[in-house]
Amino acid sequence: MFWSKAFIPTLKEIPKEAESKSHQLLLRAGFIRMLMAGAYTYLPLGLRVLERIQVIIRQEMNACGASELLLPALHPLELWQKTGRDKDLGEVMLRLKDRRGREIALGPTHEEIITDLVKNNISSYRQLPLILYQIQTKFRDEIRPRFGLIRACEFIMKDAYSFDQDEAGLDKNYQLMYEAYKRIFSRCGLETLITEADSGVMGGKLSHEFMVSALLGEDVVLCCPKCNLALAFKEENSCPKCQAKMDKVNTIEVGHIFKLGLKYSQAMQANFADVTGALRPVVMGCYGIGVSRLISAVIEQNNDADGMIWPREIAPFQIIILPLDVTNHAVMQEAQDFYKQISSAGFSVLLDDRDERAGVKFKDADLTGIPLSIIIGKKSIEEKKIELRVRKSRETLLLSKDEVLKSITQLAFKV
Repeated sequence: MFWSKAFIPTLKEIPKEAESKSHQLLLRAGFIRMLMAGAYTYLPLGLRVLERIQVIIRQEMNACGASELLLPALHPLELWQKTGRDKDLGEVMLRLKDRRGREIALGPTHEEIITDLVKNNISSYRQLPLILYQIQTKFRDEIRPRFGLIRACEFIMKDAYSFDQDEAGLDKNYQLMYEAYKRIFSRCGLETLITEADSGVMGGKLSHEFMVSALLGEDVVLCCPKCNLALAFKEENSCPKCQAKMDKVNTIEVGHIFKLGLKYSQAMQANFADVTGALRPVVMGCYGIGVSRLISAVIEQNNDADGMIWPREIAPFQIIILPLDVTNHAVMQEAQDFYKQISSAGFSVLLDDRDERAGVKFKDADLTGIPLSIIIGKKSIEEKKIELRVRKSRETLLLSKDEVLKSITQLAFKV
């Protein structure tokens, strides 16, 4: 992609409404724009990151044997009334009436909806176990939307649900998801703290939260500096495992998994016939990831004074080419040759073809956080040396044209 053909409206100043580092950088780098409090437009670079995160999630979910579907965002309120969660969620749930007078909710989550689906389509133990998942927009009327994508009224979530015959089956699928979540967050470049947590209005006997440390995080986790044990905060002076003094860490929740058990299946009569023919409620688990929130969480852990530093698997582009004088035919020809060569080798490449000063291009390249930069100027043509810069380490290499592709291939798997 050429910068001049893309829509990347970068900002020089920090927007006043942006409190967190991630919110500031997402706005400044032209990844998102706010339509109203809690609702954001994903601009081309932001959408590319969102799509790359979704690729990772789909790969890991599919590897667990899960099947993807897409559930409606419009929910008949009567399904929520069967479990009583319409009252539990209260004003957080956005509600309306259609022209027929039916009470409808915009889905804040989908436990009732998926349970209703399974109730009407699963009847025998032979159809179990089953894992279904979706990546979909959720709606919650947050009393105070904050920090950009971290606390929004409209957000994108991956929610998966497991259905088993018994607790042993649930335990197996729960562990499967637990390990998949660790891989997902690692591939996104995140270091997570995993804690046992309160299941809240979701219900169930056990849940785990996957937390990311962040200066302005709204949750607090207790961490042991000696044995690395992490606990949800409700006060502790010492680690229950090694008795060392525990540190308080502000965090963002990026994932939450639950052993729901029979809460929804009993309330909604989602039963199956076991091997003896007796009807039993399915045993359920629920597994959520805040997909859009992950973008902010990654930035909170991967930034410096100049901007974002994207991990390679979710970067909007792997490489940016910076011709320093677009009015110089030789410079632009070299830049375009590199663009074609590197793109045909399978890399995602952004060519900054704007007629801007070199300083502007360097600042925007750092701000957007693209892992590798290829810098081509008049001196590059004269000396036949190309500058290759690594965004994260600031390492700079001067290479011949033939050496560039080989080095890019090696570095792309390190950054």
